[in-house]
Amino acid sequence: MTQNVRLADSWSINCDWKGFKDPSIILCDMPLKRAVSEFSGTSGVKEYRAQGGKTGNYKDPPSQSWYSGFLRGLRKREPSARAVEVPADQLSAEERTAVIVEELGNVQIQTKEPEFGNFLRSVILALNRGLQTSKDVAPIVGSLHRSFLERGRSELRAQIKYAYYGYLANQRFTKTNLEDQAKLADLRYPAEWYPATRELQRTIHLHVGPTNSGKTYHALQRLEQAESGVYAGPLRLLAHEVYTRLNARGKPCHLVTGDERHMIEGDVSMRSCTVEMVPITEDVDVAVIDEIQMIGHEERGWAWTQAVMGLKAKELHLCGEERTVPLIKELAAAMGDDLLIHHYKRLSPLKTMSTSLRGDLNNLRKGDCVIAFSKVSIHRLKEDIERTTGKRVAVIYGSLPPEIRAQQAALFNDQNNDYDILVASDAIGMGLNLSIKRIIFSTTMKFNGRSEVPVETSQIKQIAGRAGRYRTAAQATEVSAKVSSSPDAKTSNMSPDVSPAQTLGLVTTLDRSGLSVIQKAMTSQADPIMSAGIFPPDSVLISFAAYFPPSTPFSYILIRLHNTSLLNPRFHLCILKEHLKIADAIEPVKNLTISDRIIFCAAPATVKDKDDPMIPVLRELSECVANNGGGNILNIRGLKLELLEMEVNVGSRIFLEKLEALHKALVLYLWLSYRFAGVFNTQAMGFYIKTLVEEKIQTVLSRRTFTRRINKQESATSTNFANIKRHHSESKNQDSRKLDAYLSDHGRSENGLSSADFQTAFSIPDQSQGSRSRHDTQSRSSLDLVASLRGQKTVQEAVKGEVSP
Repeated sequence: MTQNVRLADSWSINCDWKGFKDPSIILCDMPLKRAVSEFSGTSGVKEYRAQGGKTGNYKDPPSQSWYSGFLRGLRKREPSARAVEVPADQLSAEERTAVIVEELGNVQIQTKEPEFGNFLRSVILALNRGLQTSKDVAPIVGSLHRSFLERGRSELRAQIKYAYYGYLANQRFTKTNLEDQAKLADLRYPAEWYPATRELQRTIHLHVGPTNSGKTYHALQRLEQAESGVYAGPLRLLAHEVYTRLNARGKPCHLVTGDERHMIEGDVSMRSCTVEMVPITEDVDVAVIDEIQMIGHEERGWAWTQAVMGLKAKELHLCGEERTVPLIKELAAAMGDDLLIHHYKRLSPLKTMSTSLRGDLNNLRKGDCVIAFSKVSIHRLKEDIERTTGKRVAVIYGSLPPEIRAQQAALFNDQNNDYDILVASDAIGMGLNLSIKRIIFSTTMKFNGRSEVPVETSQIKQIAGRAGRYRTAAQATEVSAKVSSSPDAKTSNMSPDVSPAQTLGLVTTLDRSGLSVIQKAMTSQADPIMSAGIFPPDSVLISFAAYFPPSTPFSYILIRLHNTSLLNPRFHLCILKEHLKIADAIEPVKNLTISDRIIFCAAPATVKDKDDPMIPVLRELSECVANNGGGNILNIRGLKLELLEMEVNVGSRIFLEKLEALHKALVLYLWLSYRFAGVFNTQAMGFYIKTLVEEKIQTVLSRRTFTRRINKQESATSTNFANIKRHHSESKNQDSRKLDAYLSDHGRSENGLSSADFQTAFSIPDQSQGSRSRHDTQSRSSLDLVASLRGQKTVQEAVKGEVSP
């Protein structure tokens, strides 16, 4: 059979191979141009030919290696190479089809499963011919186009994999099975997931206003007056701030976050937590949910919806932006709760400047904050500013540990040091109280994972609102103000009875090009939030998974449930980006239950690509759960603890990134230690290692400057294992007695200790009060100390595998 395929205007292939039965074998790898194919039954010479290239005669079909090389040659001349740089929504339908076909062709070349290969051929043939050949393939073609438009080329391989699983599953399920799955996937009425809460008659207070308007302040005033209550915030920093504030005012309060818990002894009826950790089974008088606009977030919105619908509070105070009002009104009506709306005005003036800094860093002054949206840009700006102006610069961005962000914020807020300028990402939008006088945007574009897109109006306004803060967190803790409210009115305007310091906040740009964008955003109204995020309850996931064979990838089960779900227009299913990546990372691990996989998928782990260092950590930790043991932190090979004995490499961004990755892995370990306590039983050691990593990161940031000579002396936070080993025997007995005495006095076990407990036990000063002396740090490693108390040798030996579990 002879096949002639026109790949583009100047390319063609002629093939006549004995036994050649499936024409789609060539169509599978069309480059970026829709192919036109003609088939005939005539026989001819066995040859291949690329017009403008070589011609050759073969007794057998080309090998896979030749075929792959031939395709690579074609791709050098493909007409839609711009697809690499142009967003998918700017490509024509023909170009999108060609990109999808090429990607599926790459998958087909690599697959070793005949059935999967046949499935790919049918899909590729339908794409190339523009045909919907069967009811099974037609939806797959549509889903591939949608996936490419929404998430880009990188997601096509995952999408075709899920489509294949669906293709197999549909052949297995009966009509009754599919109907039962559809019933489970009916998520139109999430309020019914919390029947005990629906029995209560709650009053919802919605506090809305711009940044720095006192809305959260007033809600917390009501919380302080209550006998029992809970605060739920988006970040651990905010939860810790409220925890500190309530305890300082004589209201005993627990701190509960995903990876840290401070439980106060005695009868405690207050709790400050991150929003994912709200206790929906407990009855309280007052609950405060901060940053309620996050209910519309595409990934985390489910946690705010769960808190709003599930908290058993007589009074529920929601604090956030004005654009949440229509949605909250609808939710309150659906739940049968009363709603009172309180409007606030900004406490200090905010003004958009008429001129930019004209790109001159010398125009920066004390109290300025320069905004950038990538870590590379932030470090580059820091170096440029320090080199140009001679001023010290603090930095804050999302991948920094919360503790380091708080320390950098404290350096910037302190008027008595030389940290005059802050360079930050949108991480300053919430969770940090900063004494910023002027916000300066270095750009108005942000990378969304696929391409550069304009920063949203709501985000510009939230960041800009950080300028001219009325009161810092420390000041708020010291000041007590009376609450002025109108409980009988449906709507009231509230403001503190303390006269605000009229600190003018200014907003501008570094370059002239983005100034008009900022000026327009500051005078525009952000779009209202139209839907609340939800995520299927664990019980629904477990029941849904029971319909699939044990070998079915959990990521596919999640995808199928999402695709099958029936929703109310006022709700959206939160996207599964991290859930799917984590599910695929731990898929090879056997003996994990569905409940185990659900827990891991909710863990605070981010997987960027297949080479992300988090993947081996996830896999190793999940193996510990599957084996029900082996979770000693010193035995987790994926935790690169050897970084702690390396000298600080100030000039290396890679060194800093490795420290940040280690910190994230430690946070994951601690998070899991609260959920699998019997497996990950070295929690206390984990807390202290985390503290050491934070100190090392802080040292790198404080010394990474190009305006002065780098001091080569090892930092006080660097763990020098050689020195530790020499001094370890001298301090071992004394430290053991200290720890034993602390455990005895407090009636606690070592596994229940937090980093704060360790600081108390060993009289280690809090890092916020100043760093410990270099001699104390170098003379004793707390890592070796804890290891020795467990009957093990030094961390250095444990890391090298010289100590068996």
